[in-house]
Amino acid sequence: MVVNLLRSGYAILEYEIAEERASALGRLGRRLESALAALAACPRTAHADPTIRDSLVGQAGYALWLFIVQREACGLNDSAQVMRNYGVPNEVYARMGPLVMPSARRTRTKGA
Repeated sequence: MVVNLLRSGYAILEYEIAEERASALGRLGRRLESALAALAACPRTAHADPTIRDSLVGQAGYALWLFIVQREACGLNDSAQVMRNYGVPNEVYARMGPLVMPSARRTRTKGA
């Protein structure tokens, strides 16, 4: 009887973890779609501000990275399919990864 309760509790926990993984995957997929839509709304033209577009590419690359990592945590390893299904531009794929944050320069103190 105790063994059945433990198995039941473990099964419930596994189910809740799977639910959360799927929920996170959905949220991150919507975040990627939103980032790609924002990038598409800022075409590369002579009049466009290149720093804004570069920032949008970076944000889309970050969203892509989060989505790919979550897919892999769910056991889905075909990232090429994601690139096709979401229409990820090569420039976003090339920037996939964590956002680069400006580093604070440390100043040396005298005697250190």
